[in-house]
Amino acid sequence: MKVLFAASEGSPFIKTGGLGDVIGSLPFQLKEMGIDVRLVLPKYWDLPQEHKNKLEWLESREISLAWRKQFMGVESIEYKGIPVYFIDNEHYFKRPGAYGYGDDGERFAFFSKAVLEMLPIIDFYPDVLHCHDWQTAMIPVFKREMEKNHPKLKEVKTLFTIHNLKYQGIFEEKVLHSTLGLGWEYFTPRGLEHYGKINYMKGALNFSDGLSTVSPTYAKEIQDPFYGEGLETVIREKSYKLIGIINGIDPKAFDPMTDSLLVKNYSLDTLQDKELNKKALQRELSLPQKDVPVISIITRLVEQKGLDLVKGIIHELMALDLQLIILGTGDPLYEDAFRWIQKNYPDKCSAQIFFDNGLAQRIYAGSDLFLMPSLFEPCGLGQMIAMSFGTLPIVRETGGLKDTVEPYNEFTGEGDGFSFTRYNAHDLLFTVERALKFYQQKDKWVKIQRSAMKKDFSWNNSAKEYQKLYKKILT
Repeated sequence: MKVLFAASEGSPFIKTGGLGDVIGSLPFQLKEMGIDVRLVLPKYWDLPQEHKNKLEWLESREISLAWRKQFMGVESIEYKGIPVYFIDNEHYFKRPGAYGYGDDGERFAFFSKAVLEMLPIIDFYPDVLHCHDWQTAMIPVFKREMEKNHPKLKEVKTLFTIHNLKYQGIFEEKVLHSTLGLGWEYFTPRGLEHYGKINYMKGALNFSDGLSTVSPTYAKEIQDPFYGEGLETVIREKSYKLIGIINGIDPKAFDPMTDSLLVKNYSLDTLQDKELNKKALQRELSLPQKDVPVISIITRLVEQKGLDLVKGIIHELMALDLQLIILGTGDPLYEDAFRWIQKNYPDKCSAQIFFDNGLAQRIYAGSDLFLMPSLFEPCGLGQMIAMSFGTLPIVRETGGLKDTVEPYNEFTGEGDGFSFTRYNAHDLLFTVERALKFYQQKDKWVKIQRSAMKKDFSWNNSAKEYQKLYKKILT
């Protein structure tokens, strides 16, 4: 089986969020299962020099994007046994960062078309062309248009994965002709038209052979208006080809037994050494070194992450016998709020309004509880990472949080975290108070920690599900 991943980011070449982690892990797991998997990315200006130095030039040609004639260069590198291709165009990609430009619609339309134009250059026509999020959503649409003159493309099946439905690639009607170069037949609800505008993701939903998203619960939720972001109707219509597959993490990267960033390594058998990391973390962040539960939040500081709930009960939280640590950046509204909380509760709250991977690892290891009360969460990685370190999650039951965290049941002794259902600040407060009650019962607490640390969040299970999905699309 031959599979080509097309994405706008992928670790270690370029990463801005969870998509980069997925693309930096899943293809390599699929390769171990015997799949001929390859990856194509834009050649951004920020591509690390160590990788630029190894690039091999393949070919260049001119491709059409509406009335434009644009240069397309194709370069390649082999990384961990996988061929990785880079689409080169300095006009679109020689600029800092990956997203946030006024011409993003044009940039990623170009990338989507270039992926298809690249196939004869690399002499690789995949069985499945696996596209990710709105930046590659035009690939299935362009393929439908181009296969009229390129018969080999008819044999290529497309799978489109929704990582976050909130970001769809919505642009003005004129983009249909002026950027995409498509006719009016695509400006329909069965094509790209969405409330009088052009919606790239809607095009992928309509034209892909298969659809997936990053957790089973999110696959159900996005068929409902509350989570559907205006696309719930078309998603319901296409639900027969939609499946939710939970993301994974690299267990080697989040193993408290081998993590060199920790003050003291620990395992299931030496859980007591986790306390040494907690004391070191309190010292590092100038919090009193007390035996109180430490609750952490490591996230983008945006509305999606449920931070309004935290703000709504912050005085009640600070009245409890605990310490709160926040790490992340985002909306100034939340950045300023957490700075204010630290200023007013300096012995109880540490707000680190920046991001640092090393500090994140130490916080995961040194905390007792990890707070993730998201409004919506397609999958979420933080709760899985926290559980790997024996740090118990407090989550709202939505998306991947519901699929990965089993709420603790004191009557059966089963479970590996704590959860609540309604998006309500006092439901969150009650759940925090409940978790703190079990923190005081050390035998039960250690048992819950062990359950969390034993969970298998590796990509192995997810990769098997993707393999099944590829086979289903091809039959």
